[in-house]
Parts: sequence; structure tokens; C-alpha cells
Amino acid sequence: MEATESPSGVPDAGAASGASSAATEPTTATEVTNAAAATEEKITAATATEAVEQAIVEALKTVFDPEIPVNIYEMGLIYDLNVEPDGKVQIKMTLTSPGCPVAGTLPVEVKDRTEAVPGVSAAEVEVVWDPVWNPSMMSEAARLELGMF
Repeated sequence: MEATESPSGVPDAGAASGASSAATEPTTATEVTNAAAATEEKITAATATEAVEQAIVEALKTVFDPEIPVNIYEMGLIYDLNVEPDGKVQIKMTLTSPGCPVAGTLPVEVKDRTEAVPGVSAAEVEVVWDPVWNPSMMSEAARLELGMF
């Protein structure tokens, strides 16, 4: 197969790629079966990771700042939640202010609640201050609960 030239005079890789892509596709029944099994395994792992992430979110919704009657998740204090396939979890969170009275205990509670979720092997919680938390980060439900329309 011959490569064609683009208007700029440079060979068009797309024209010749048909032959190379066919070589990487499974051709035997065993290769097709193995490819399907690998795809199913990836889907199953992704689904399991998503289920663990959702369970973590539900666990975080049981954590409250004692001064505010809204859970930390709805408050918008959880900035990032990353669940790896091996069950390791990284959480970036913030507090309503650097002088928050529960600054020493709230991250520990988040770690403990996260590690109690089935499928979690370890959790690392990092408190970050960028971006600075503000009330606009709260969910609509949290704003309604606090009367902040």
C-alpha cells in the first residue's frame, strides 16, 4: 500500500495506517477470547473502583464539622478523591478556615471512615488551602439546610 501525500507535500500517515492497524487486531479465536477477557477485566475493575468511590462518598457524608449541621462532603470540603484499583485512596480536602477547631481531628476522622469502607486498603488525606474554601462550594442541599439561598 502506498502512502498518499497531504496538500503540504508530507506523506499522509493515515492512508498507510490501515495495514499496520490490522496487524494489531486479534485474528484467531483465542486472541479474540483473550482480548474480550482483558476488556471484561478492565470493565470489572473500573466498576469495582467506581463502587468503592461511591461507598467512600457515602462514608464521608457521615462526617460533620461539629459547628455546622451539614456533612463535609456537601460542604464542599472534599476537593479530590482518587481510588486506585489496588484500593489505595488519596483525598485532598480543606477546612472552612486555617484556625478551624477540628483541624487536628477532622482529617483523621476522614482517613478512618475511608479506611473502614470495604475495598479500601489504605487512605492518605492531605489538607490543602488552595483554592480557599468559600460558601459557594457548598452543594445546593447544604445551602438550603443552612438557609443560604
